[in-house]
Amino acid sequence: MSTDTMPSAAPPSAPPPKNRGSSQEQRDNWVVVAVAIAAFSMVAAVVAVGIGISKSGSGGGGGGGAAAGGPVTVEVELGDLYIKPAKIEVPAGSEVTFKVTNKGAMPHDFSVNGENGTKMLDPGASETLVVSGLQADTLAWCTVPGHRAAGMETQIVVTGGSGGGGGGGGGGAGSAEQAASTGAEIDFNAKPAADFQPYDPKLEPAPGGTEHKIELSAEETVMEVAPGVTQEMWTFNQKFPGPVLRGKVGDIFTITLTNNGKMGHSIDFHASKVAWNDEMRTIEPGESLVYQYEAKHAGMWMYHCGTAPALHHIGNGMFGGLIVDPPNLPPVDHEFIFVQSEIYTGPMGQPGDLTKMQNEDWDAVVFNGYVSQYLHKPIRVEPNQRIRAWVLDAGPSENSAFHIVGTIFDTVFKEGTLLLSPDARQGGSQALDLQPSQGGYVEFTFDEAGLYLIVTHKFANPGKGAIGLFQAGEVDTSTAGGH
Repeated sequence: MSTDTMPSAAPPSAPPPKNRGSSQEQRDNWVVVAVAIAAFSMVAAVVAVGIGISKSGSGGGGGGGAAAGGPVTVEVELGDLYIKPAKIEVPAGSEVTFKVTNKGAMPHDFSVNGENGTKMLDPGASETLVVSGLQADTLAWCTVPGHRAAGMETQIVVTGGSGGGGGGGGGGAGSAEQAASTGAEIDFNAKPAADFQPYDPKLEPAPGGTEHKIELSAEETVMEVAPGVTQEMWTFNQKFPGPVLRGKVGDIFTITLTNNGKMGHSIDFHASKVAWNDEMRTIEPGESLVYQYEAKHAGMWMYHCGTAPALHHIGNGMFGGLIVDPPNLPPVDHEFIFVQSEIYTGPMGQPGDLTKMQNEDWDAVVFNGYVSQYLHKPIRVEPNQRIRAWVLDAGPSENSAFHIVGTIFDTVFKEGTLLLSPDARQGGSQALDLQPSQGGYVEFTFDEAGLYLIVTHKFANPGKGAIGLFQAGEVDTSTAGGH
């Protein structure tokens, strides 16, 4: 029995996040109401009217500035990526009691203006929140990263107050705030620092033994994804993409997943045949689960976090590859891994933008998590060596046409099937075409010394970072990054 324990690397250093529209910023809709003081006053006073909030039914602070309406009670239902009702009307100045119940399968909270609200509620839990002094339209939402953008927001319309009825102001402001793009900008001509270390694409053969015990940690990690650009990536073992796992048909994989992050995470191995509601369930920070399965089929498989919204977790880097060798896989001189994915930038040092992901509006397409990294650090081999490149399209949304300029693939394995191998037909392949979550491998040689471009032949994307180089033999690479 082999024990493959994947170490958790220390996160790279990163500059502090810039305050540029992050979903974690305070969204404060304080309303200032000028109130005329009674006759014979010497000075006119300007009164700042805030929102007084208390929990579990205790009274909140008075608003002032308008006659208070009668008390109002509102039943609020939190579900998995929705809040009911979607619109709440209350009289200006009234005391509003929100009776909040989480009817979803994952933790949620309810926060007025994103500042104050309930604690994080486990499934089935309830809490009462009292708000007083509302004078203008506002919003409330779930503060779990990604949940608001996925639909967990409700509009609070104040009738008879300074914001007027109908709720156009509050809802419109909230929608504009979410729609505005504040993502970090990538300079595709920039070069990484001199001490930059690329994601190691080299693969080792499948380990011996028939059971592989592997520890994975789910956690959020700020890391560089392009020269000078950092993002908070959601990772397995602080790697983007996650560690490459490997075994053979019939092997047992025993995965211990521990959530060392700040939100719920999960894991879904496409190579497994297990119940979605058991091993793939979401676990909360500090929790662990054991995910065991037999690898019954060969292939280049994807694994990823499936916690809702799965698009946000995958689009923010929470995926990796698992190779199950086909029987009688012949040895080669080198094996490499290339995981293609998109990057949807959020503000510097913050998570990726879910709205961009929903609109398939990516900022970069990359191999192994970093813009053009193998253009700046070519992968070294020798002429006439036989090379096997395993390729996974992790998406979450863009396809891949994996191609190497200057050679021909004489072996193609895609989605569990050997499509081409060297034989009397002398067939060749130009590209390995993959949709998101599909994978395979290609084999090839370089007939002469030189540089060979690695690209996706969907040519809108090499210029966005899906490009690299093989270096075959001793050649001048000084101009490789600017070719």
